[in-house]
Amino acid sequence: MMKTRRDALRTLGAGALMLSPLLAAAQAARPLAITVYKTPTCGCCGAWVQHLQDNGFTVTTHDVDDTGPYRQKYGIPERFGSCHTGVIDGYGIEGHVPAADIRKLVATRPKATGLAVPGMPVGSPGMEVGSRKDPFDVLLVKADGAASVFASYNRKG
Repeated sequence: MMKTRRDALRTLGAGALMLSPLLAAAQAARPLAITVYKTPTCGCCGAWVQHLQDNGFTVTTHDVDDTGPYRQKYGIPERFGSCHTGVIDGYGIEGHVPAADIRKLVATRPKATGLAVPGMPVGSPGMEVGSRKDPFDVLLVKADGAASVFASYNRKG
């Protein structure tokens, strides 16, 4: 039986400390759900979806004739366009964005509309061609259409 309020608080605190690793593990293990809008004939879109699935994402795909309206709906300017548009937790994801960057975006929740990898750079997820890896940046897209570098890949020096 608890003798004081302090004893009760200690017991609750100890219980919370014991549960926190379990809660963190459960949260980390929870797959992230992303919806992807892509054209039905694009093979690299399917390869990017597979990259996401291989990295623990639950992916729902929708084949559409034009991804432009989805890009616009989720705040990604046309100049950052690629061949598919995803949406996760309210963020737009344009192009061949690595799964790790999407996870980082969702975890850090920056004030932005989403991430973009403009074009279709060789070596980005879903755009693998042998050992060739062209440098590319993942852009953090702001509501005003401006962007900054969120992550850089394959840069020398």
